[in-house]
Amino acid sequence: MKQTRLTNRSWTTAALILVGMGATVSPGQAAPNPSLPDHAPTQRHDTARTVQFSGYEWTVKSSAGPVGPGPNVFSNSSDNVWVDSQGRLHLRITHQNAQFQCAEVICTQNLGYGSYRFYCDTPADQVDQNAVLGLFTWKDEPSFAHRELDIEISRWGKANNQNAQFVVQPYTAPDHIFRFELPADLPQSVQTFDWQPKRVSFRSVQGHAADPAKSSDIVEEKTFTHEIPEPGGENLRVNLWLFRGQPPANASGCEIVICRFEFTPTTR
Repeated sequence: MKQTRLTNRSWTTAALILVGMGATVSPGQAAPNPSLPDHAPTQRHDTARTVQFSGYEWTVKSSAGPVGPGPNVFSNSSDNVWVDSQGRLHLRITHQNAQFQCAEVICTQNLGYGSYRFYCDTPADQVDQNAVLGLFTWKDEPSFAHRELDIEISRWGKANNQNAQFVVQPYTAPDHIFRFELPADLPQSVQTFDWQPKRVSFRSVQGHAADPAKSSDIVEEKTFTHEIPEPGGENLRVNLWLFRGQPPANASGCEIVICRFEFTPTTR
């Protein structure tokens, strides 16, 4: 079983809490380019692999060489992406063939307006400072800034940076990015964005109640109302990658576990 193999690994697993293009902003550093069309053109369809997770089919990204975001090499190996016997999604950065290999999955359905909820099973304080976890929508065609909406968990290469952000691309526009700190001792969380006409509402909640009974369980929330994209062929994606292609600060690798995903479409 994958879980048994995990405990036998000699390298240290850095568990992330939760994954965009992932290339939004790193405070105090030059911003990455969020506009590189780096997903579909680098997908190797001849070796395409899919996984089933939370009732949806997901294509596992693969690249022959370094591509964005990063740049990084993405692997469709079962060492990098798998669903365990409990139905939980695992994404892992590994060191194979003298290089680090990253992970990304792409939902094969176009979901559009509605509520996107990720139930996460690992703590935020173990995220490697050079790793980025992205939960996001994306379309290769550039209209509406690629229809990119992001929840990103990263310190962007600096140990003292805040470790999370909500983004409506382009991040450089006024009131399009909101950074915050996820608590260090948070073992479970729900990361949500609710995409509606003319607004996107983001929320981070401790525990596994998407609508908590106590307001104190809400870690952070933010609603954006400027330049909200319309749906149109975008796909939901989750990725785990290395900022600017740098090796993990722990020099080994890292992993995330997402217990389930839920989507509730908007009804009119």
